[in-house]
Amino acid sequence: MLQFGLVRFCVSVYCLFLMSSSVEGLSEEMQELVNMLHTNCIEETGVAEGTIEDARNLNFAEDEKLKCYMRCLMIQMATMDDDGIIDVDATIALLPDEMKTVFSGPLKTCGTKVGANHCDNAFQTNKCWADILKTDYYLI
Repeated sequence: MLQFGLVRFCVSVYCLFLMSSSVEGLSEEMQELVNMLHTNCIEETGVAEGTIEDARNLNFAEDEKLKCYMRCLMIQMATMDDDGIIDVDATIALLPDEMKTVFSGPLKTCGTKVGANHCDNAFQTNKCWADILKTDYYLI
């Protein structure tokens, strides 16, 4: 049960960042989680901060490290399975009610955008979300 609560918290944090244009106003606990996820996935993939910042500004470089950073975030938050598929229904079910109306449409519309590999799936799906959400998209 503790594991489910952690997953729900992580998914909520991830979606919060997808729909907010900045990370200001986060609780200290949420900021620590974001920093941990961000640091862990940068260490795992070696992506440059500037490349992530560009993606935040909706400039998505065809960079394998960025793609794998996005996959890392999804894996860490249990929103992508071992086959590289995003579980949209489970993701929506984990969202707080106030986020469901904002995210259900884009999540369902995008589903899993299948690319060349799991990292590319995460990248193509993030690009789809960004195309729909525009300035409400944020990559942690």
